[in-house]
Order: sequence, then C-alpha cells, then structure tokens
Amino acid sequence: MIYISTSCVKNTKIKDSVVELAVNGFKNIELSGGTEHYDDLEVDLLELKSKYKLNYRCHNYFPPPKKHFVLNLASLDNEIFKVSFEHLRHVIGLSKRLESDKFAFHAGFFTDIKVREIGKKITKNNLYNQKASIDRFCSAFKILQEESEGLDLYIENNVFSKDNFESYKGMNPFMMTSFTEYELLKNRINFKLLLDVAHLKVSSKTLKLNWNNEFSNMIQSSDYIHISNNDGFNDLNYELNKHSDMFELLRQSNLENKDFTLEVYSNMDKIKESYETLEEAIL
Repeated sequence: MIYISTSCVKNTKIKDSVVELAVNGFKNIELSGGTEHYDDLEVDLLELKSKYKLNYRCHNYFPPPKKHFVLNLASLDNEIFKVSFEHLRHVIGLSKRLESDKFAFHAGFFTDIKVREIGKKITKNNLYNQKASIDRFCSAFKILQEESEGLDLYIENNVFSKDNFESYKGMNPFMMTSFTEYELLKNRINFKLLLDVAHLKVSSKTLKLNWNNEFSNMIQSSDYIHISNNDGFNDLNYELNKHSDMFELLRQSNLENKDFTLEVYSNMDKIKESYETLEEAIL
C-alpha cells in the first residue's frame, strides 16, 4: 500500500492538504508536519475521511501543537522531554480515533534543536550523555508501547548531513542513522523500523558507509518505508525517477508486504509521476 504525505503539498490547514490530495485521487494519506494548529482539526479530518473514503496515518509532529517545538524523546531537558512525551501520547489517542494502524516518530537527538533549524544545519551545542539519552528514550518508548494497544509504533531513522558532521566535528548528535545503530537500539527495545531511504542515503554518505549495503540491510528490517530522493548531501525530497540509484535499489529488493509513503516536495504532476514510478518499482 502506498500513502502520500501531506507534507508534499503546502497549506496552512491540514484539511486543505487532505482535500488537495483526495481530489487528485489519493486515498491513503499520511498526516505530517507543515501545517498550523486549529481547534476543529479532528472534526475536519473525520468528516473528510468519511466523504472521500480515506485511510489515515499520523506521523511524528502531527497534529501541530499550539506552540511549536522540536519533538525529542531523548532530551535530557525535562521540559522538552515532557512536551514530547505528552505529544506522542496525544497522537496515539488521535490515531486510534482516526482508525489508523500505524504511527511513527523520529528517533531522538543528543541535543535540543531549535524550531527554525529543523532539516537544516543546526547550531553546535554540547551533546547530552548518549547513554542517559538512550535510556530515557527507551524507557519512554516502553510506556508508549503499553498504551498503544491496537496501534503499531514505529521509529524512523534520522538524517545526518555533511553540514552537521562538520559542525559537530564528526560527533553524531542524532540517534539511529545507520544499520549498526538500528541493531543496537533493537537490542534495547522491541520496536518496528520506519525506514526513510532518503535519510539513509545522506547519512551513509556522511558516515562513509556503503550505501548499497546499508540500504539492503535496513530495507530487509522494515515493512514501512518513506520514499524520496536527494543528492546524498542533504535531505531534499526530490521526486523518484526511473534513472535514479534509488529506483534501481528498490527494484532489486524484495518489497513484498511492505507499505510506503511518498514524501516528494514538488508540483502535483511530479508527485503523480513519482507515485507511478514507485508502483513500477514495487511490482
């Protein structure tokens, strides 16, 4: 099954993003960031779900809070951790009310990122103690897992760009950016992996890992995959095309019984072309 992320279209209200995707024929919609909070959001989503016969999944930072923050379940700042934990608790409840089957959020960070820096070069700060951050993340995840009966929780791999590698002088401020780090976290908690292949492409280049091997190992470990492409240096959410390394790697993989979400930031024609290309890749 292929989902389309609402982040592919740019609107202030989530209802407008959902309508734009629905009238263009998309029935499986992943509700993601980029919109603003408003009081009737859930009412609108339920009405649109019924009207257009939609399937929803929430992702990470959705629904948008009244006051923006950067979700970080590994934060050792107690206020940021509390806000992150309560947000995830809220999304689990919303996901159930929307009749979703899966909910995924990003692995944590060993520093706290400013809202304006998301997806960009981040300001260098002192890193948290990694063991303490991972311990906090794992403990919180176990609680959320207990509260999510009937809903599968997934953790998404982070992206580590060259700019942030240089800013942190080789130290990695992000959890789970490689297959080895995935295995280490998997040994701590029983979780499902949302594999963002575009994140992995950038992280592999930054960490000087074999991209093909990382892709092969990670995709075998996941049944829920985010799809876009980039230049290997930054997470740019390019479209998927048949002449790309991403397409070839997908074609060479066993993609049976896997779900996908397209995260292409482009016009509707390019989004539809990428959807068709993905369909061809997974046949």
